[in-house]
Amino acid sequence: MGRRSDHSRAELEALILAEGQRLLAETGYAGFSGREVAKRIGYSIGTIYNVFGSHDALLTALNSQTFVLWAEALRAKLAEGGADRIAALVEGYFDFAEGNRNLWMAIYDHRPAAAADMPDGYRRLRAGLTGLVEGEIVRVLPEARAGEAAALARSLVATVHGHCFFELNGTFALLGERDARGAALARVRETLAAAGARSERV
Repeated sequence: MGRRSDHSRAELEALILAEGQRLLAETGYAGFSGREVAKRIGYSIGTIYNVFGSHDALLTALNSQTFVLWAEALRAKLAEGGADRIAALVEGYFDFAEGNRNLWMAIYDHRPAAAADMPDGYRRLRAGLTGLVEGEIVRVLPEARAGEAAALARSLVATVHGHCFFELNGTFALLGERDARGAALARVRETLAAAGARSERV
């Protein structure tokens, strides 16, 4: 029997997200089940869907929370110090993906049924990651080219993501690439140099 009156709607949402994220980290996308989340928190699956609307919406919410954790991890990496903040971003990207593989992969394994209808709140959470990268790119670009930072951020995140994905799924090992992080950073530096960015390396 579900504990139908133990929590307010806001409390239920937080409880579901917390337990859902724990389960997703354990099982990955393929093994994730809303029914198992419900079982773990002592509610019915109907309660889960009353709060989030659908399995798809629940995963969208969970993946959006992963973006928040990811951005926090990058901020922590930047706060560790060092003048080369671009290198810190690349290292932080790989560190988070490697340390939270199932959560990270779930972002890309899940294909929202109606991506265009994603709530604005979730869009903002997801935009925090690229916004952080964009802010660091603005710091190194000439003022006259600061307007290019958003487009560069999207492209560079895609570049680092590709290297990271190939590293984690073993493709780079098959291709003989032994330093995916170094290769990703080199491509980022090349792109930024072409845009006139100053070097922060010490």
